[in-house]
Amino acid sequence: MRRVLIASRLYAPEVGAAAFRLRALARGLADQGAEVRVVTTIPPRGTPTPAPDEHVRVSRFPVLRDSGGNVRGYVQYLSFDIPLFFRLLFARAELVVSEPPPTTGMVVSITSRIRRRPYAYYAADVWTDGLIALGAPDVLVRVMRAVEGSVLRHARLVVAVSDEVAQKVIGFGVGASTVETVGNGVDTEVFTPDGPVAEHSHPTFVYTGAMSEWQGPSVFVEALAIVRAEHPTASIRFFGQGVEEPHIRETAERLGLSSSVHLGGVIPPARTAEWIRGATAALASIKPGVGYDFAKPTKTYAAAACGTPVVFAGIGAGADLVERNDLGWRCDYDPESVAAAMIAAIDAQLEGDTARHRRRRSQWVHENASLAASGRLAASRLLSLD
Repeated sequence: MRRVLIASRLYAPEVGAAAFRLRALARGLADQGAEVRVVTTIPPRGTPTPAPDEHVRVSRFPVLRDSGGNVRGYVQYLSFDIPLFFRLLFARAELVVSEPPPTTGMVVSITSRIRRRPYAYYAADVWTDGLIALGAPDVLVRVMRAVEGSVLRHARLVVAVSDEVAQKVIGFGVGASTVETVGNGVDTEVFTPDGPVAEHSHPTFVYTGAMSEWQGPSVFVEALAIVRAEHPTASIRFFGQGVEEPHIRETAERLGLSSSVHLGGVIPPARTAEWIRGATAALASIKPGVGYDFAKPTKTYAAAACGTPVVFAGIGAGADLVERNDLGWRCDYDPESVAAAMIAAIDAQLEGDTARHRRRRSQWVHENASLAASGRLAASRLLSLD
């Protein structure tokens, strides 16, 4: 059995796209005969313990987290990366797989050269694009771009979640033959149209997952003020975490919507699916002009897998995904356009269109965005490396 080690600061049962994606990869590797070890962190207190996966051993150690419980920020990254360096030096593995950030990738790259073994990099996005979106100093962007480029060019294989990410990786000087696009998706065993439903007596919109600067979810709160002129009982429930939480609260307070905008924190995937099933529509956004137009938020796939339509604010690959596959409504990233799409979603629910298209949306995800299928494809490509 080939020994594969996955190094990541996030892994199931933590809630997040990276954690789910890597568990799917680990399962795919194990199913194809590999012996898998995951080196990761101890999850936040209160996180449920998942059932173990056969032939997947998970090694956890402490890490610094921010006030929101995230491993986010360079001090937090280093609290994972420095111990990881020594763990990898003495780890038995024939292949190492790294997840962002690039600092972790650099630790994997250096230790892999010392141990003379190949490594792969799982590119869910381009890290330095995020720094640009945050308005980071030019010197920091240049340094991190150099680090990211070095990690990508020295990898035996770069696994990309989309063609858009693959093209950005190639832009770092990585050979096209070194990049494998495996797609992205969700757990179609959890996110289904069948199962418990969080019932609502009024129009309810649900936003799940990361609340980051480049997503700018507060635009939905501004739109809600317009929607409520026509539908006074409409509300939004946010589940997840991120740096935009304070801005969402401030916007709701400023517009007098505190009782209609609820922030529920991080909840288990099964509970998330319940809220999505019962929602008028799910909400997703990409703020234009910040360098993330290539992103396809996982929350879009989660909603469609439950059969729930999506209101997507912004431009780029994520918006095109929704429009091309008739998964909901795409709109400009401004309160008026978003409000019009939200009202259209309410009308569709009242007229029965949402229910009529539920199975079609879910089937599309099963055929095109199954996380298990992506994990198996990535695993197959990794295990074919010399």
